[in-house]
Amino acid sequence: MLAMTESTWKMVMSPEGLTISGETFSLTTSGSDPGGLDTVVSQLQTVSRRTYGQYCGLSRAVEAVGERWGLMIVRDLLAGPKSSAELYKGLPRAPRDLLTTRLRELTFSGIVEKDETADGDGGRRYRLTTYGRELEDIVLAFGRWGAAMLAEPRPEDIVTEDSMMTGLRATFLPEAAVGRSEAFELHFGDVVIFAIIENGMLEVGRGGLDGAQVIHPGPTFKRMLARELSVEEAMATGTVQVSDPNVLTAFVSMFGLSQQPVQDPSII
Repeated sequence: MLAMTESTWKMVMSPEGLTISGETFSLTTSGSDPGGLDTVVSQLQTVSRRTYGQYCGLSRAVEAVGERWGLMIVRDLLAGPKSSAELYKGLPRAPRDLLTTRLRELTFSGIVEKDETADGDGGRRYRLTTYGRELEDIVLAFGRWGAAMLAEPRPEDIVTEDSMMTGLRATFLPEAAVGRSEAFELHFGDVVIFAIIENGMLEVGRGGLDGAQVIHPGPTFKRMLARELSVEEAMATGTVQVSDPNVLTAFVSMFGLSQQPVQDPSII
């Protein structure tokens, strides 16, 4: 894979057409071709990264969001607009220049666009387009599927507000919440989020919530949602903090993960 940055590119427009060149490539389009720029960019993408060479919707989808950190950016933007600096805060293992590159690629693909707001340092935020937000159900389903492979956290694993909010949305059972009105504040170490449930609808957000029932689910959280561990068994581990076990029982009844047979998930 060739790693290139804009600073190494040279763009020349002439009556003959548009040429973009670098140290190792030169791509030209005819001036009579109104779609010429798209053609050049498409060719440039094949130089800068691999494509599948398949005329297939799945192939195009994976090329658009399947590059490293692509879906993670989409996940975090589903929680709200963010600048590249704010994205980096939630994805600290991603190289900053790679995050910038992915944002540009997602923007070119029509998945991401610039937002009108800025972060505290004046950095322009990005948001998902209408087309990009169509990935929401896909991301949630993919998260549910991947959760079957979660065992003990790896040494490098972190928990973020966006990852946990996405996790709650992915595991919410609306049919179990019909006719119910609840508010929870969940603590995962230093990460605090809230969940408001009203008659089968879920709202999640960052930080605490006045009047909400506070739960520190500890390391048994995933096993409770997968029904591998009962609330009573989780409480017996001494790692769960909640004022009343009935609060935890109520919460767990409205969230769940289907059990999937995964062979030796600890090595994945």
